[in-house]
Amino acid sequence: MNKYKQHKQLSLAESKLQRLVDYNQRLRRELDQPRVRVSEASASLIRYCRNTRDFLVPSVWGSVDRRDDPYASTSGTCNCYIL
Repeated sequence: MNKYKQHKQLSLAESKLQRLVDYNQRLRRELDQPRVRVSEASASLIRYCRNTRDFLVPSVWGSVDRRDDPYASTSGTCNCYIL
């Protein structure tokens, strides 16, 4: 019985060690991820929003010609089907 108890304790210690090693590896991978400062990310987002036309916000960009609007229907007829 004593050997069984020692084996069980060793097994628990090994599994705890393995969890710690796995957690350590995950933290190291996260540490290696490239970082961007918030100010740089914000400036990049503002630059993108100013330079990229959003057809869904005509109040900012003005009306959009139908041929330039990717969300406009391609044909003059309804594409709805009734089953």
